[in-house]
Amino acid sequence: MSSDWKVEIVECGDLVQDDDEVTPPGEAERRWNRYVELADSVTGSEGPSGVAAIVSSLKAEEDYGAYQAAHAALGRFPHSDLGQGVAEASKGLISIPQDQSGNVLLILTRSGPAAVHAFNEAIQTVDPDVRVSVRELVEFHESEEWLSEGGAQNVLLIPRN
Repeated sequence: MSSDWKVEIVECGDLVQDDDEVTPPGEAERRWNRYVELADSVTGSEGPSGVAAIVSSLKAEEDYGAYQAAHAALGRFPHSDLGQGVAEASKGLISIPQDQSGNVLLILTRSGPAAVHAFNEAIQTVDPDVRVSVRELVEFHESEEWLSEGGAQNVLLIPRN
């Protein structure tokens, strides 16, 4: 698969929403189908940058089931690539809808120690301002939602400064 898929999956991930009165229904359907096709074609050998592209593609509030293919694709990556890729996608992670970021972080924590360790190592090299925003996002999900269950709390270790 060419590296162009990374750009295309991010573009297609901006799925047309029900209140969009500009995009023709045929184009919306084409984009949804292409997104699922791209996510389904991921083998897991695309490396951390492939993970980052998938995370950054989760832009829409309503995905109409398309993002299930992306979540499944994340599960095909080696755990160390998953952790590093989520950290590399930090800017995307803090800009996608909170339900999507929470789901990604839950997938990460449930993937086990290798994924969590890779994330915890890689997040230390992220821009400090972005890192603070990721820490705040993790704390939100630990207290409110996706990471509020015991096994998912306090495993993503993000430095405060």
